[in-house]
Amino acid sequence: MKSVVVHYQEIALKGNNRPWFVSRLARNLRLATKDVGVREVRVLMGRIELVLDPSAEWETVRDRVSRVFGIANFAKAGSAPLEIEAITAAILADLGETETSTFRVSARRADKRFPLTSPQMEREIGGRIKEARGWKVDLTKPALTIHVEALTDEAFYYFGKEPGAGGLPAGTSGRVACLLSGGIDSPVAAWRMMRRGCRVLFVHFHSYPILSRASQEKARELAALLTKYQYDSRLFLVPFGEIQQRVVLAVSPPLRVVIYRRLMMRIAEAIARRNRAQALVTGEVVGQVASQTLENLSAIDRVVDMPVLRPLVGMDKDEISAQADRLGTYPISIIPDQDCCTLFTPRHPATKARLSDVERAEASLPMDEIVERALADAQLEEFHFPAVESAVGGQQS
Repeated sequence: MKSVVVHYQEIALKGNNRPWFVSRLARNLRLATKDVGVREVRVLMGRIELVLDPSAEWETVRDRVSRVFGIANFAKAGSAPLEIEAITAAILADLGETETSTFRVSARRADKRFPLTSPQMEREIGGRIKEARGWKVDLTKPALTIHVEALTDEAFYYFGKEPGAGGLPAGTSGRVACLLSGGIDSPVAAWRMMRRGCRVLFVHFHSYPILSRASQEKARELAALLTKYQYDSRLFLVPFGEIQQRVVLAVSPPLRVVIYRRLMMRIAEAIARRNRAQALVTGEVVGQVASQTLENLSAIDRVVDMPVLRPLVGMDKDEISAQADRLGTYPISIIPDQDCCTLFTPRHPATKARLSDVERAEASLPMDEIVERALADAQLEEFHFPAVESAVGGQQS
């Protein structure tokens, strides 16, 4: 079996735009598998074929393909000429010493010009396999399902399907900037936007040299892991400790958390615009911490002039942690560190900050100067997958 047959679902409904989505999916498959023995990626009728080299390791290929967004399911497959006898012979050869109590053949006819209907193909191929192996046919709950797909000039066959990542192909829904804290929530929020086809760039606020570099290292690890889903990423590391010190000197304790967040949003928006991103993304959840009440979220959002997307807004911590565990970000996120969210945090932050009070408190701060300085001091690092490497790109001015 020398191929992988990939099926898509949501992008099949895209009408006249479908060829563009399929082309982007094929491109992403080439990127994801370029170093694991995939010789060619072919767009066929309603599916995509990955042609494998003899040296390709199925476990590695399966792992790579399983993370490509836009795929409903996929399978390691064989091919044969479009003749019943040839298809049956190829299936029997690849079954080898396989034994099963029951089986069925499930056929699909992509090209309706083939003279046999799908049920007729199932009966013809299934009958021959039953005669050759003596297996019992079970159309309801078979122990083995043999799938056959008849195209124009050839047929594919495979035994079982692997679930795909779903969603839309990476890079089909525009670019967004995600505030990556290093905690559990924001990496999951970024992944959920990637799954909807968005290209995500990361913005991490840190308090080095007031605190250690630990939060930056976590942000790098998270960015590298998430890059496996979008192949190229940018991470902006923004020093925030001195900014917090200025806020402490000018603002009463209850309002500091909201003003910290408003400053982060201003800076993230400026980075987003410089990198042609169209929205901001956060891992905020309603009511989870003091800054995430509806009143405070409203006050925070007022400061930016682009959409703020919160894909986790209605989830609880257990749901988010379970998703993080499945992604592999959870073990990184729970590594102890000192981040800017814990620095200079008041004991009793305001949970229902009034916008008029917040704007009055900010009047004593040179906001434009603070944002420009943060942009000048931000460091850019780039990540690539396969062969994930980070390269320090220097200051962003």
